[in-house]
Amino acid sequence: MKQEKDYFHHHSVVIDKGAQIGKDTKIWHFSHVMDGAKIGENCNIGQNVVISPDAHVGNGVKIQNNVSVYTKVHIEDEVFLGPSMVFTNIKNPRAAIRRRDNFIETHVRKGATIGANATVMCGIEIGQYAFIGAGAVVTKSVKPFALIVGNPSKQIGWMSISGFKLNFDGNNEATCPEGGEKYVLDADNVKLA
Repeated sequence: MKQEKDYFHHHSVVIDKGAQIGKDTKIWHFSHVMDGAKIGENCNIGQNVVISPDAHVGNGVKIQNNVSVYTKVHIEDEVFLGPSMVFTNIKNPRAAIRRRDNFIETHVRKGATIGANATVMCGIEIGQYAFIGAGAVVTKSVKPFALIVGNPSKQIGWMSISGFKLNFDGNNEATCPEGGEKYVLDADNVKLA
């Protein structure tokens, strides 16, 4: 591991001039941070990860092996991206047609989890603390705290900030078994009480 500035990167990592990397971030084997990419503080970037130009990664993010964060993908703080999960940034790609001016933004909000081998189509928003199960194919925006699984994906419940499935009582209230925080289900939306 080689130290450069206030972050660490393995000697096999390629960091282009113009990339911004925050303090105490660690970047592991064979990854590439491209010119114009922004990575926050205290992130852990796994092996074989690509962060493209105009991709933004917040603070405290964990990106597991074999993930590409493409141009126009914006990751907020404390997001978990599971191994080999996939983002897209264009809806109609063709090898023979250059469409770099047509990239579509995708937003992953604070604290969300995207499981291993999940696919997230471009142009959507994954809400705060949403939980996308392994292998899910997400084609539309996801509400905060939603638990999403399957192909095509569907919502099957709600998750706490700590990552536990919430069980709502007759008053549409739930308590996280780990964190103890209370949640309210109101008009098919969850919020902290």
